[in-house]
Amino acid sequence: MTENFDEEEYKEGYKLFLPLAEQGDADMQCKIGLMHAGGFGVLQNYKKALRWYQLAAKQGNVKAQSNLGSMYSQGQGVPQDFKESFKWYCLAAEQGDVDSQFILGEMYLNGQGIAKDNVKALKWYQLAADHGDAEAQYEMGKFYTNGEEVPKDAREAYKWFRLSAEQGNTTALFSVGACYFHGEGVSEDHGKAAKCFGIAAKLGHSEAQHALGEFHCHGIGVPKDHKEAINLFRMSADQGNSHAQLCLGEMYSEGTGVPKD
Repeated sequence: MTENFDEEEYKEGYKLFLPLAEQGDADMQCKIGLMHAGGFGVLQNYKKALRWYQLAAKQGNVKAQSNLGSMYSQGQGVPQDFKESFKWYCLAAEQGDVDSQFILGEMYLNGQGIAKDNVKALKWYQLAADHGDAEAQYEMGKFYTNGEEVPKDAREAYKWFRLSAEQGNTTALFSVGACYFHGEGVSEDHGKAAKCFGIAAKLGHSEAQHALGEFHCHGIGVPKDHKEAINLFRMSADQGNSHAQLCLGEMYSEGTGVPKD
């Protein structure tokens, strides 16, 4: 539940929703489930949440179906069961729930709860992407980049990466930068690549930090600046990026931008 209510308001809401839920109102059953799952106005109780979600889901409530999928996937209030999770996500996705469509794509791609099937993964990603899901749009970009189940198409990959990046997907933004750097699907432009990497780097993306460090180290798309390169490599290295760690070690070894060590 996203409403910014205080605890007393949640308690009052629970008292109002419960009689309606007991009378069979699927929306209210789902709300009661949400309140038990999140501990809003009541003590958190996954088993009770599961019971109310099941009642609502059996009446076709799409939110309850999706939430059941999540609970079975995470083992909340019930033993973890990916097959059961898949069943409920499938019902929600078939009703047009975009989050469930994306998750089905993930489950087919990874063979989780169902046999691995890239064709079906692509189908569900496509549906979610067409409805604006940023993560699904990014996955579509990867499919077209790699030529998996679709013809390899750099322009189409760039399109999907850009759509995802425009919604704030940092990894997609890094991929847009890579497209500009390599001239794949778009005209080569190192300045635009640096801009994309710079935004993603500020948002903590380790690969972007490493890439922008390389740009500053060699003067690609930005002025050569070894101190800035060191700073970016260090941020990336601190996140475990082995390429950045190697670059940082080489710069200290050679005394580039820092005293030789």
